[in-house]
Amino acid sequence: MTSTHTQNPESTVKSTMKAVVIKAHHPIEHPESFLDLELATPVATGHDLLIAVKAVSVNPVDFKVRASRPGVELPEPRTLGFDGAGVVVAVGENVTLFQPGDEVYWSGSIVRAGSNAEYQLVDERIVGKKPTTLDFAEAAALPLTAITAWESLFDRLRISQRDQGKSILIIGGAGGVGSIAIQLAKHAGLKVIATASRPETQTWVKEQGADVVISHSNPLDEKLTAVGLPEVDFIFNTVNTVQYWEVSAKVIKPQGSIVAINGTPEKLPIGILFSKSVSFHWELMFTRSTHQTPDMIEQHHLLNKVADQIDAGTLKTTLKENVGTINAENLKKAHARLESGQAIGKVVLSGW
Repeated sequence: MTSTHTQNPESTVKSTMKAVVIKAHHPIEHPESFLDLELATPVATGHDLLIAVKAVSVNPVDFKVRASRPGVELPEPRTLGFDGAGVVVAVGENVTLFQPGDEVYWSGSIVRAGSNAEYQLVDERIVGKKPTTLDFAEAAALPLTAITAWESLFDRLRISQRDQGKSILIIGGAGGVGSIAIQLAKHAGLKVIATASRPETQTWVKEQGADVVISHSNPLDEKLTAVGLPEVDFIFNTVNTVQYWEVSAKVIKPQGSIVAINGTPEKLPIGILFSKSVSFHWELMFTRSTHQTPDMIEQHHLLNKVADQIDAGTLKTTLKENVGTINAENLKKAHARLESGQAIGKVVLSGW
């Protein structure tokens, strides 16, 4: 693989790095919900890349992890952040996919240190080449949501060429996952119905390529019937599995398929899908990296496919807002923005 840089960036790696950490699980308004800290720069071994982080984006999982155990102090500072875009500066001895100088984008593992630091170790098998037509901020908006949407549509629902012309309902179309899912589903030849309630979110999902936009503030079955689509072939629930469970069972076609990305402790009444022979799937994009599955490298391949489609102009970044450089103050703003439920597309931070 040809490097995108002529000089070897390893010589510029610092022994310490800036990082934004949590020392306890605090609400975002707490003065120490995030802290700026100086940490030792990690060393790449095995399949790991050491990447100089140029931009990051924030996802709901970020604030869910941060606030998961209110008030509980951590034994050592933890660096959060999953999405990133940057430059490879060093590689482990088993790395074959990248070399120093390569520009990449990725979503890291939930069980390792995150991207809210100047340098991050990431397994090469979950890293993709950065789209050449995007800058680092635009690229950082994509990995976690693109992986989630891709795996949901093509690995879980198994949508293929034979499904062209079929319908998919995407619940929560204006969020990060919904935004890229609309594009991928449309590119796959599906008729896309997306939910969005505010004028600005409705405009956004139309810009992503949705054929039909309905509000999720009223019963979805009534809304679908009103637009002449009382039943759909596929449902992708990016929001709340329990809240939309019964209506999903009502509007899914016989032998249809549903995928959801928000796990819940409640027991779902799965039996209501029986009479229609409907299949239901969970999607968690961290499964492959957490369990080191044999097909873990598929996330590398799919990120490369997304990059190719971006560069070909068939997909586009879902970046909506850049809140500034990567530091504790701006991460607080980004988390607060997502927790408000008012964010559209993706919120990013770039530079140090």
